[in-house]
Order: sequence, then C-alpha cells, then structure tokens
Amino acid sequence: MKFDMDFIAHNNNLSLMNPYYKLIIAILIMLFSLIVNNLIIDIIVFILMGILITLVAKISFKSYLKFITIPFIFSAITCLYLIFFTGTGEIIFNTHFFGIVVTDKSLNLGINTFCRVFACFSCLGFLALTTPIAEILHCLRSCKVPKIFIEISLLMYNTIFIFLDQLDRMRNAQETRLGYFGTKSAYHSLASLFTNLFVKSLDKSEKLQCALDSRCYDGEIPIYKPSKVKKDA
Repeated sequence: MKFDMDFIAHNNNLSLMNPYYKLIIAILIMLFSLIVNNLIIDIIVFILMGILITLVAKISFKSYLKFITIPFIFSAITCLYLIFFTGTGEIIFNTHFFGIVVTDKSLNLGINTFCRVFACFSCLGFLALTTPIAEILHCLRSCKVPKIFIEISLLMYNTIFIFLDQLDRMRNAQETRLGYFGTKSAYHSLASLFTNLFVKSLDKSEKLQCALDSRCYDGEIPIYKPSKVKKDA
C-alpha cells in the first residue's frame, strides 16, 4: 500500500496556510483533549479533525483512511489487551478461558484509551497531512526545540518512506512471481519479505551514512528556511 504523504502535504487547500497557525491549532486541541479526558470530547475532536482534513483541506477520504490504518490496528490491539487483561470491578463478560474476564472498569479503560489515542493522533494527522515536513521542522527550530531532536525527526521521516518504498517494491516483485498463490507460499513469501527487508534496511542505512559523510556532514543538517517576501514601497 503506497502512500505519498509528501505529495499530499504539498497539494491540499491548507498547504499555503501559515504553518505556525496549523501547529498551534493541532497542539492546543490535542492538549485540550488530554487535559479534559472526556469520551465525548475525544469523539468530537476526532470528527472535527476529520472534517478539517477531508472537507476543508480537500484531502481524499481514501488517503486519510490509509494514513490511520496502521495506528488503528496497533491501537485496537493495545486496547483489547487493556479490556481483557487489566482492571477490576464487576464482571460483565466471562470468556471461560484461563480465567480471562471483562470488567466494567477494564471496558471503560479500553474504550477511553482508544478514543483518546485517536483524538490526539487525528490532531497530528491534521498537521502532517496539511504541512510539508520542512515547514514543520522550521517551526520547531523557531520554537527553540533542540537541534538533535529535529535532526533525528528528519532522518526518521526520510528513512520511514525509504523503508515503505522498498517494502512496496519487494512485495510487487513477489506477487508477479505468484509468491502469494496459496497459504504455504504466502507464509514463505512473507517470511522472506521481512528477512530481506531487514537486510535492505541495514544496507540503506549504511548508504545514508556514506552520503552524509561525503557531503561533509558535521553533526548538523541544514533546515529549510522560507524566504521573506519583500513588500514594494
């Protein structure tokens, strides 16, 4: 599943909006959701961010769905663990399997955690999908965020998309060779995919370091600074 977040961030109705405004909006709403800690507020925040992303910024719902798919899976797994294996209180469901039960407190904890995670993630999604990474990093530098955090963020952002591109290419190569035709071949191809992906990731990281060294990398990566438009007198 290929997802070009850079293209979306540069091509939406809010891409030309002042990045500081978008950063402030995302952070304030996320902090409000965390501080209030209310299920209804979390749902409203998630819906509001979805409206801003899909209707105001005019980003397709399909692209937004791709963006939230992976965090949705991890959040769902985490919250299911909270529901079945944590909390005390009145038992509302008994699985009759190794004493695993669902209590009223664990159910509330799982649902509230899931909604809060997605309320906060939707705020970050609004910022990431409507603002190019260079502008976000420039705003962080202007806010006196330590350079080491900015550089790590930039390298991680770059590496993640190299990783996803490599994953997409390898999977397409396997599919053209009928690597997923049948259950046995699918498991074998999946194991091979992750093994080769690990090796390719190490190779890409070494090449990235060589590229930085060849360009006289001294521990600081230059960050994009938008030029100021001079007004005519």
